[in-house]
Amino acid sequence: MGSSSSLDPRHAVYVGSFDPLTLGHLDIIRRGARVYEKLTVGIGLNPDKQSLFPPEERLQLTQQVTEEFPNVTVRCFHGLAVSFARECQAAVVLRGLRMLTDIESEFRMSLANRTLAPEIESVFLMASDRYSHISSTLIKQIAQMGGADTAIHLKGFVPESVIEPLLARLGRTNL
Repeated sequence: MGSSSSLDPRHAVYVGSFDPLTLGHLDIIRRGARVYEKLTVGIGLNPDKQSLFPPEERLQLTQQVTEEFPNVTVRCFHGLAVSFARECQAAVVLRGLRMLTDIESEFRMSLANRTLAPEIESVFLMASDRYSHISSTLIKQIAQMGGADTAIHLKGFVPESVIEPLLARLGRTNL
């Protein structure tokens, strides 16, 4: 275990799969960047999970969208969020809560993280109401099943720079 004195309380990590990055994710990043002196976005790599975007592309898209925030860096990682936080020397794991249904799973994860790394705090930001319904699964469904206006509809869910790669990944390049 790392010592808590080597962890920076002004540094948070915000972890997820970001597959794809959503406006909800970007909202948490924007708000986290205001609260913390340094924010590291950690793109979790899970070999057991089938991802839409390969890690390098998720990294590139997230870096592109977050370049406006000078205190935000983006990295890929394997393993546990608390291990990644320690590696980054961050004292905080930042999480976003969308719906009431998120609270139970996030609470369970927070308790496990506290057991694994009591020196690292979990901090939760409630999703802004305009983004609370957004999930990567919903976005993939809209992108896959939407009609001719799919690109226009996606503007309400994902950063504009994500739309074309998302549609291309799903073989919807003719829109």
